[in-house]
Amino acid sequence: MEPDNLAETLLAGRFPFERAATFCVYSRGGVLQPLIHQLKYNNKREIGVLLGKLFGKDLTGSEFILPIDLIIPVPLHPQKQKERGFNQAETIAHGLSEATSIPVSSGNLVRSIFNPTQTQRTKTQRWENVKGIFDLLHPSLYAGKHILLVDDIITTGSTLEACAHALLKSPGIKISVATLGEVF
Repeated sequence: MEPDNLAETLLAGRFPFERAATFCVYSRGGVLQPLIHQLKYNNKREIGVLLGKLFGKDLTGSEFILPIDLIIPVPLHPQKQKERGFNQAETIAHGLSEATSIPVSSGNLVRSIFNPTQTQRTKTQRWENVKGIFDLLHPSLYAGKHILLVDDIITTGSTLEACAHALLKSPGIKISVATLGEVF
């Protein structure tokens, strides 16, 4: 939650945001990598909720979390969600919500285009892969709200940026970002 942290530096100038925070560094062979793998690929939803709760407890009472009105998870495409059975970002969001009492809003920000996985793509390829794939169904629902956009891992910031461009259709919206891990 340090101002001008690596996540804020990465996202600076790409879209207007208030703050960005990550829970920990994601590194190959680190503690977070097997947890995220279990969450995403072995249907261990409870890991997402637990990590979200721990992150939420860490944020509770901070200047970062106090102005937030809603928590919005990065959506999966319906086909991908059907394959996986759940949205890992949504499990993290629910854990954050349990710890902070800030409600989760799902279903208004949607991934309308199915796209291939971001892994093994360059920064440019990642942006091209997610550009224009998100839509905001009812912009008025978030009008004047300060939302916390939540994802599991931030690598290049392309997914968060694409989500933000859709969210900015809502008049007066303020966006902050939270991810469990950062890969830099």
